[in-house]
Amino acid sequence: MSQNPVLWTPTEERAQSSRMAAFIRFLEARGHRFDDYQALWRWSVTDLDAFWAAIWDFADIRATTPYDRVLAKRVMPGAEWCPGATLNFADQVLRHAETTPDKTAIRVQSETFRDCEMTFAELRDAVASVAGELRKMGVGQGDRVVAILPNSEVAIIAMLATVSIGAIWSLCAPDMGHVAILDRFRQIEPKVLIAQDGYTHTGKPVDRRDLVSHIKDNLPELRHTVWIPVAGPLPDGALAWDSLLGHDTPLDVTPVPFDHPIWVVYSSGTTGNPKPIVHGHGGILLEGAKTALHLDIGPEDRFCWLTSSGWIMWNIQSTALAQGATLSVFDAAPNHPDMMALWRFAEGQGLTYLGAGAAFFDACRKSGIRPVDELDLSALRSIGSTGSPLSSDAYDWIYTAARPDVWLAPISGGTDLAGAFVGGNPMLPVRAGEMQCRFLGNAVRSFDEAGQELIGAVGELVCTEPLPSMPLFFWGDDTGARLHESYFDTYPGIWRHGDWIEITQDGGTIIYGRSDATINRKGLRLGSSEIYRAVEALPEVMDSLVVDLEFLGKESFMPLFVVLAEGATLDDALTDRINAAIRAEVSPRFVPNEIVAIAEVPRTLSGKKLEVPVKKLLLGGDPDTVVNRDSMANPVAFDTFIAYAADRRDN
Repeated sequence: MSQNPVLWTPTEERAQSSRMAAFIRFLEARGHRFDDYQALWRWSVTDLDAFWAAIWDFADIRATTPYDRVLAKRVMPGAEWCPGATLNFADQVLRHAETTPDKTAIRVQSETFRDCEMTFAELRDAVASVAGELRKMGVGQGDRVVAILPNSEVAIIAMLATVSIGAIWSLCAPDMGHVAILDRFRQIEPKVLIAQDGYTHTGKPVDRRDLVSHIKDNLPELRHTVWIPVAGPLPDGALAWDSLLGHDTPLDVTPVPFDHPIWVVYSSGTTGNPKPIVHGHGGILLEGAKTALHLDIGPEDRFCWLTSSGWIMWNIQSTALAQGATLSVFDAAPNHPDMMALWRFAEGQGLTYLGAGAAFFDACRKSGIRPVDELDLSALRSIGSTGSPLSSDAYDWIYTAARPDVWLAPISGGTDLAGAFVGGNPMLPVRAGEMQCRFLGNAVRSFDEAGQELIGAVGELVCTEPLPSMPLFFWGDDTGARLHESYFDTYPGIWRHGDWIEITQDGGTIIYGRSDATINRKGLRLGSSEIYRAVEALPEVMDSLVVDLEFLGKESFMPLFVVLAEGATLDDALTDRINAAIRAEVSPRFVPNEIVAIAEVPRTLSGKKLEVPVKKLLLGGDPDTVVNRDSMANPVAFDTFIAYAADRRDN
């Protein structure tokens, strides 16, 4: 059994009122009975046809024509799901306008615009109007509509309008660079661009008119540009977003095959062009309906996930809308005017569910704020986290300083499947530093190098059975070679995700970071997150990055880079405290060879530490090829490591 302390246990009322409990009762009515969650999980990854049929029926997936069978081809890659079915993701969301037209669908708090809210009926009417105007522009089934927009009601309306007519959606955040955006959009040759020409961040206006114009001028297949003016007037030849709204157009949703593309999302793309990952309408609907069980989201919820529009969590938040919940959108800086900003939003909105990246919660902890002392967060029942492993210290902070009786349920998955492999279950206890379970339907296992399953030990996160939301294909990857290389070249026929995972004896899971950034010191290997937990617990260390440099024929060299708190100095005393923390909490084997102070850790656009490119650089890689700087949130941060690499070569 896991030795990590239990931080929360659901009351019987909470457990039995959950969506997961309702699904279990639904299965029992069909003659399926399970002794515990592990038995339910084993059935869900063995009898795939029965499990996914049950998800379809429980979620009341609306289809114009039914499927012939659930899983016609059980292979990876190339699984064939629900042939014969026609449906549309937008129809599943907008059906709530029929049953609860006056219920609030979206609330938005924005630094750039006035706050707003829309009912489901208003959302339906806006989507119908924009969809009608897209059709007038010549957009049809299979055409691509792209956007440069923040997390806003405009982005949600535009996405639903696009997919409602069978066109394919793709979105970039307005704070991304022009090279990064063009690297994405050029690959898919869009017909329409929808863009906002500026925004406000931490109270300061940001003008993006030149960027939008440059993007528009460098997309040769583009026919129309729709403009949301913020920084200046509408340019010549552009259509105003407002001109697409207000038309008395009936909603006319196009039924599409189950595996028809819904959107193109992109990997972090640390080297080379970003991978353009294509998901399908049906797969996203089924995975979203299953995810709602694990996030415990229903029509009564008010849901917010702090996300950039360039992160897959922007797409996944639409799961809440599909369940009939109210989606609360925070289009502002969470640290302005201080770190309490998002927590005040949670109080004001009466949020029942709040999600954010693990880095946000760690920043809250280090800032010393205590929302529990200042705010009424009694409505907040659930907190989610993802993006990187949530430290045990952050678990403790949430339970002592934020919301002591909350259900804390981090998830881990990715852009690749627009969902999670492992995460929460509102019927199980929460243990510090662990995720509660493997998601239903996700045949997640831990493999050693020989492909043998591990329990209670760290191994590669693999998925041994297909999922309906796995990528249909990569755009432009006609032979499927790039898709195969990305997931299936290590264990034939089995998805390798690229994370280190431990599955505990009682079914919990611990993610240890990326498996390709593994540290292997004197035969003992571990993920970098264990070192980060020890080092970043020190008040003087705000952030860190570690790489293990394994030179052929030489002893490995492991430098640790630290970002210090204001006023701290990397003197002998602090160096000794860092080393002592690693010795005590990890192992003496993992004391670094050198500790170096840096200004900031280089990260991807989705917030992941760039361990692998730094490792390649320090092993002698070309600085111009080991990383795509346009995929970085802070490209200048990489210069520090280029200088460090040069200094090591010279010495």
